[in-house]
Amino acid sequence: MDFLVKLNILIEGVLGLGLLSAPSLIVRALLGHSISGVSLPLARVAGLGFLSLGIACWPSGSGERSSGKLDSAFHALLTYNVLVTLYLLFLGVAGEFVGPLLWPAVALHAILTLLLTRQYFQF
Repeated sequence: MDFLVKLNILIEGVLGLGLLSAPSLIVRALLGHSISGVSLPLARVAGLGFLSLGIACWPSGSGERSSGKLDSAFHALLTYNVLVTLYLLFLGVAGEFVGPLLWPAVALHAILTLLLTRQYFQF
């Protein structure tokens, strides 16, 4: 795989992990402004997206994008939905950030997780 592609995958994955673990620090370093309040969970959801993008592009052992039963895009979607379900569920249980669409979003991502998991075991 081309060095530039591997470098890009690494950057996206590191950015995703950074936004998950230290969103204020990453946003301040990138944009020069601090974030707080509702911006923190949104930055973490974005981090999950970047992490999933890195997973989707990660090369398989054979050098192909496909990895066994299903391709890496499938694995990235499954990873994203599992992580977003858990994170949104955490936000809802903690009670600090609960809007009218939070629980429907939790349910939607949980359903997508279940459907993707079911599809995985059917192959």
